[in-house]
This record gives sequence, structure tokens and C-alpha cells, in this order.
Amino acid sequence: MEIPIGAEVACKDGLCGHSTYVILNPVTRKATHIVVQEKGLLHEERLVPIELVEDSSFQTIQLSCKKEKLASLENFVETHFIPADPTLLMTAYDISDRHMVWPYVEPEDMTVPVEEERIPPGELAVRRGAEVDATDGRVGHIDEFLVDPESAHITHLVMREGHLWAQKDVTIPVSQIDRIEEDRVYLKLDKSGIENLPAIAIHRWWV
Repeated sequence: MEIPIGAEVACKDGLCGHSTYVILNPVTRKATHIVVQEKGLLHEERLVPIELVEDSSFQTIQLSCKKEKLASLENFVETHFIPADPTLLMTAYDISDRHMVWPYVEPEDMTVPVEEERIPPGELAVRRGAEVDATDGRVGHIDEFLVDPESAHITHLVMREGHLWAQKDVTIPVSQIDRIEEDRVYLKLDKSGIENLPAIAIHRWWV
């Protein structure tokens, strides 16, 4: 099963959005959630457990729930309001040129919104396009994950475009991953080792 990022997501009652992140446990290499940005004016991003992924291909992820259930899931991004530093606010414009009289008023406590991604403890949000580094330099970026449908464990990373071997898909076993960060994956292999990896046939329904 492929877990694509940037693919359309469909609920049982129609298209509902697109995938923006895959949440994984960097120790077990298991996919635990995907993040779905809903269609509509607000474009809310929902944290969707991997168990709700019924099927997927490179272009579409099918969920086993309806849109109403999706809308009830936790927001991926939570907004907090924290006190603002008045000295920082003053740098935005010249206070000395401002003359405020009745009926204009100011709040006693100024606050600013801060957005925080609600990633489960001990896990990482990996986005499409995250850089992939061999031991001797950059080799490409992530396009897909190959996932065992029974265990939800990620078995391979897939580089399809923008890599040194653009004429073929490059599938990298997770056993060759040294460490993972949100925007970068570090491998145990050098470039020649990656080039010599055996090819894995990936079935895509539109081919």
C-alpha cells in the first residue's frame, strides 16, 4: 500500500480534501496518522488515524469513514493566544505620530496568535518533498511511502522525481535509514550503494 502526500482524500460519501503529512514513529518506522486538509473555506487540517485508511494509490487515499466523522477528528494545527511584547508591537509603526482620543480605545492586554502542530508525543510529521541525504550528499526527496497493509509499518521510502537516477523509481529500505527529521531523511548508504539497490515493482492503477 502506498501512502502519498499531496493526494486527494475521499470519504465514503465523496471527496473530502487532500493529504499534507504522514505521521510516523521514528523508532518503529510505523505510520500512525495522516493529516488531511479538508475542502471548504476554512481548510481545517485533521489528524486521521492510519486505521481509517481503507485503501490508497499514488493519487487517492480512501478513508473508511464519512465526512461527518472526519470533521469530528482532532485538528492538526492548534492556535494559542499569548501575551504580546508591547515593545515589539511598537516597532511596527511610530507610536509618537498616533493621537488616539474618545471613542477610540486599546485593549489592556495585547495577544498574538501562535499556531502549533499537534504531533503525538515521540512521533514526527514528514511532508512530501523532504530531502533525502546519502552519506556523501543529497540524492533526492520523498514522494511516497510503501506501507505493509497488515502492520502499517513503512517498508520503503520512494523517490520518483528530482533525484540522481530520474529514469527509475528509487525504493530505499527503512533498514538503511540512519535517522529522520521533519524536513530531511539521513541514510546509511552512499550514492553508489543507493544506485545498486534492487528495483521493486510498484503497481499503480493508472499505469
